[in-house]
Amino acid sequence: MKQNRFSVRDMVVLSLLVSLNVVLSRIASIRIPIGGVESLRIGFGAMPVIFAGLFFGARAGATVGTLGDIAGFIMSPAGGVFMPHFTLSVALAGAIPPLVLRLFGRKEYVTDYSLLELLVAIGVGQTVTSVLLTPYFLDMLFGVPFAATVFVRIQTQLVQVPIYAVFLKLLARRLSFLALQ
Repeated sequence: MKQNRFSVRDMVVLSLLVSLNVVLSRIASIRIPIGGVESLRIGFGAMPVIFAGLFFGARAGATVGTLGDIAGFIMSPAGGVFMPHFTLSVALAGAIPPLVLRLFGRKEYVTDYSLLELLVAIGVGQTVTSVLLTPYFLDMLFGVPFAATVFVRIQTQLVQVPIYAVFLKLLARRLSFLALQ
């Protein structure tokens, strides 16, 4: 069992994941406006957040998501005003997958998740955050109709979740030398 505190190496890896999250979500992604508001972002910015949650624990995933969103906003403010609603959504994207795996009796900090476990855990996390919460916040804050974004987000996640799961499975196998467990 892993200690409650992170080692210096863990903090360095998590810091790199925050940086990777900022680059992948703010720079290397496609932004699609609906109703004059950036309503859909297609990219792989969630992958470092999910990776942190799965391989370092729910608290680490939430922290990477939170810090990545805040740093990304500081470097590239979308809309001009910071909205903590979306930060909460990104934090949950990192915290939910390891919690779902824990419900199935899996321990955190392991690198041998099956592809099905990853698909379910990431799928639940992305459904709650990207498919439900983010469109709800867009509707609540900017008046973008929930139905206008939710169907596009479902289609996007049907493609992205399997890509995330396969990539993280391959990455975990390659990074087993880090002794994350």
